[in-house]
Amino acid sequence: MKIPHLIFLFFLPFASLMAQSNDPETQPTPDTLETMLNEQEIIDLNSGRAVVEESTVMEMLDLVSTISMSKDVYLDIDTAVWNKYHFGRDEVPYYHDSVYMQRIQTLAYETTIPLTFNNHVKSFIDLYANRRRQQSSRMLGLSYVYFPMFEEYLARYNLPLELKYLAMVESALNPTAGSKAGAKGLWQFMKGTGAEYGLRVSTLVDERYDPMKETEAACQYLQSLYARYEDWFLVLAAYNSGPGTVNRAILRARGVKNYWAIWPYLPRETRGYVPAFIAVTYVMNYAAEHNLYPVNPGLLMHGTDTVMVHDRVGFDQINECIGVPISDLVFFNPQYTKKVIPGTKDYPYVLRMPTKYTLRFAQLEDSIYSYVSKAEKAREIIEEKVEKVSDSFVYVVRKGESLGSIARKYHVTVAKIKSWNHLKRETIHVGQRLTIYRSGAPMAQVGKANQGSSKSPAKSQSTSSVRTHTVKKGETLSVISRKYGCTVNDLKKWNGLKSNTLKVGQKLKIKK
Repeated sequence: MKIPHLIFLFFLPFASLMAQSNDPETQPTPDTLETMLNEQEIIDLNSGRAVVEESTVMEMLDLVSTISMSKDVYLDIDTAVWNKYHFGRDEVPYYHDSVYMQRIQTLAYETTIPLTFNNHVKSFIDLYANRRRQQSSRMLGLSYVYFPMFEEYLARYNLPLELKYLAMVESALNPTAGSKAGAKGLWQFMKGTGAEYGLRVSTLVDERYDPMKETEAACQYLQSLYARYEDWFLVLAAYNSGPGTVNRAILRARGVKNYWAIWPYLPRETRGYVPAFIAVTYVMNYAAEHNLYPVNPGLLMHGTDTVMVHDRVGFDQINECIGVPISDLVFFNPQYTKKVIPGTKDYPYVLRMPTKYTLRFAQLEDSIYSYVSKAEKAREIIEEKVEKVSDSFVYVVRKGESLGSIARKYHVTVAKIKSWNHLKRETIHVGQRLTIYRSGAPMAQVGKANQGSSKSPAKSQSTSSVRTHTVKKGETLSVISRKYGCTVNDLKKWNGLKSNTLKVGQKLKIKK
């Protein structure tokens, strides 16, 4: 038997905390609510306004406005089809609560998620459909980009397809989103939780920003949470605040495993999480009824493609070789946090770019890897200058040291140390500062010595002056040159290298 809408509306102020359990003793009543909540929270319970204002949803909606799309141009075909009510361009429709309730009941009939309507949901509907209309239109446009992929993974893990709307609550579908708490990406994974589900974070790569990898991780996490709670609203609450928080709230609610029953014991942000999910699910399904239309997501929709990167390469190298704007590379690939892709033949990485550049990348791939960017050339010049300046350094004498021990340490003679420091005797004291030249002579003397050594180059270098360095993971020519006090050009010359590309395990000659 249908209950009249008026009766539903009468109980709305309290419906948000009523447990859906068959045991009436476990359900909070208006009398017991006053012992559970303070005066301000009772006001918030009825109005829902504070729950919205304290939610991170506001933060994420503001961030989605920063995405460069298509100058807020609507998808024309959708605007023409969707505007079946012939609203004016700036018209904002409003509806009675009974209409919202009926529409949400219709949506609930088609999913296993128990969608409901109350004042908190209504407050978030007002946020998405009225207060942040422009951002909601942007999310609608971005849904064309991400929802097909979300639905594919959700179906693979046998999860309700409506969970795709959870990403709208989490990030507003902003692929570069990051919260103040440290969550990242479309699904807003914290570093620790991401690591549990295979999302790697290193100095150069943060896979929480990889849409496909993070979506799969989100499906795995949601699946494990449902196996624990068997209640989708508890799953959503745990996704937001962690299983520990939800478990403590259940204990405080006398063991009732129901979101609305534990609602008073959840953090304020989590109290708005499920209402926000219900509201955004409603608004995205009834966008036309609210005169909302998708903003064209620009290149994100059909204008990009991916290439596989098989060697370490920087965004600046790709930019200078084939002209891809660095801003595009950064936006489409936020997972590469330092603008460097550490690809290898055994572990290639995916790079997304505007489609018009992908063929050029494939044609010049090897050249791009070996290309020395302007920035790298500038660094090499600076390093060479620094080396010349830093050929000499100041050594502070320690207890027990003599000129002989210091000379042996730096492969120079006692006579040279005395000459460089204008010493008449070999007596030194603790704390005394001595000038030492790494090359064994000031730069001017080195130049003269080199000019006079052309007749017998074989004698100028013994086998003991050459050592071997084995390249380790993450090392570059710049790193190795700094380690041994030489330049990148020296390393390339000594080893007959034509590019800056190194391989792990490669042997390099190092000359003193």
